[in-house]
Order: sequence, then C-alpha cells, then structure tokens
Amino acid sequence: QVQLVESGGGLVQPGGSLRLSCAASGFILDYYAIAWFRQAPGKEREGVSCISSSDGSTYYADSVKGRFTITRDNAKNTMYLQMNSLKPEDTSVYYCATDLGIRCTVVAAPLFGYWGQGTHVTVSS
Repeated sequence: QVQLVESGGGLVQPGGSLRLSCAASGFILDYYAIAWFRQAPGKEREGVSCISSSDGSTYYADSVKGRFTITRDNAKNTMYLQMNSLKPEDTSVYYCATDLGIRCTVVAAPLFGYWGQGTHVTVSS
C-alpha cells in the first residue's frame, strides 16, 4: 500500500528557511519519480519540484528556482524539499505525490495518483 507522509511545515518569517520531508512506505522511493506540489487558498494545486528516478534529474517551477532544492535519501526512503529565502507568496499547503513513473515528464496534479495529507507552510512576519 503506497503511503506518503509529509512533515516539517510551520510558520517562518520572510527570508527564512524550512525543510519539508516526505516519508514513503509501500514502495521503494528510489525506483520512482516523486514530486512536491502546493496549493494556496482559492488557487489551483501547482507543481513545485520533481525528482526523477532514472537519472536523478530535477524540475523546479520558475517561482522557486534558485531557492528550493529537492533531494532524496534512499536509505531512509524519504524525500526532502529545502526551502530558502522564503516569501509570503510561498504560503501554501505542500504535498508530496507520485505517479509511480520513473521520470518527471509532466508535473501536473491530475496525473499524480498517490498523495500525502499535506503540511502547512506560512511565511509571515
């Protein structure tokens, strides 16, 4: 049974940092592409970042390039999102998800079938 559990969200001031974790069970994380999405109130769920299994290539949305870093710890079967230089517009519920594919071909929410419950990130002074 595929299960994803996010953690690490919280309240942080603008310019601060957070690291989100996504613990996977029921499948071997190293074998599949896995992504981070976020959804702010009243907005659509958007793809933030993705890491492929085949070659470890990564995808970042333009809005987070240079600030966010996605990594994977295969020994812990866990994925991370290091978020630096946070802005108020980064405030969202963050979700990890997988489509059990091997590449981050299209990072769009309707294509991903397995989701975590989400973790809240609030960037505010």
